[in-house]
Amino acid sequence: MTAFRVPGAFGVRRPGRLLAEAAALLTAAVVAFPLYWMVLSALKPAGEIQSAEPRPWTLSPSLDSFRRVFEQQDFGRYFLNSLLVATAVVLASAVVAFLAATAVTRFRFRFRTTILVMFLVAQMVPVEALTIPLFFLMRDAGLLNTLGSLVLPHLAFSLPFAIWMLRGFVRAVPEALEEQARIDGASHARFLWTILFPLVLPGLVATSVFSFISTWNDFLFAKSFLISDTSQSTLPMALLVFFKPDENDWGGIMAGSTVMTIPVLVFFVLVQRRLVSGLGGAVKD
Repeated sequence: MTAFRVPGAFGVRRPGRLLAEAAALLTAAVVAFPLYWMVLSALKPAGEIQSAEPRPWTLSPSLDSFRRVFEQQDFGRYFLNSLLVATAVVLASAVVAFLAATAVTRFRFRFRTTILVMFLVAQMVPVEALTIPLFFLMRDAGLLNTLGSLVLPHLAFSLPFAIWMLRGFVRAVPEALEEQARIDGASHARFLWTILFPLVLPGLVATSVFSFISTWNDFLFAKSFLISDTSQSTLPMALLVFFKPDENDWGGIMAGSTVMTIPVLVFFVLVQRRLVSGLGGAVKD
């Protein structure tokens, strides 16, 4: 019996696919190059960092920059503060956004459309324009120089995006599924947390990544609201130590930035499967 091949199934790939793969590799290289240069600069000795002819490699890697970062006073406290703020924002935004998205999708009430439009309007306002009003609000509430002054603004800014994204996931869950659950004797709360919540979990993961990154890398709010109590500072504020009037410690800056990037990468690795499902819209009728 003579075997035959289906054109395009095996063998030489189509030129269009090769072009797409080449473009994807080029894009990945462009995106990854700043990260590579950051880690490389953190490992370079001081002489190579300040060299007039920078090279994209080093033959004598050094951990002195990382040593200076970890020897910085209260570095562990700064790391813990950032972790506490980011975790609080992620958990609170996930719960509130899930409940709000369910409410605006499953229930009919007055001003529902107005509320949804206001969510979009809130996304359009620049963060810088609200920093001064938020400062006075935090001052009047007695939250200046506390981690709460970082949690509440980030929670407010992450919720509109999270609610809009989760709204599509909640809408994709058939209402017949809820009716069947009620017929089987499940209460509304039980359906909400045991059936609906797992189905929209990929969307929650996707929004949580956005909330975590924006909170973890925050410098503006930390600089504005943490004025005198350095014990409440976060990691981006800790990097200011390496910016000096006469000469910046670029090795320490790059080493500190590398340390800041590690938790984000770990978070991505832990949620990558559900993140892909969330961005692709895993919930279907």
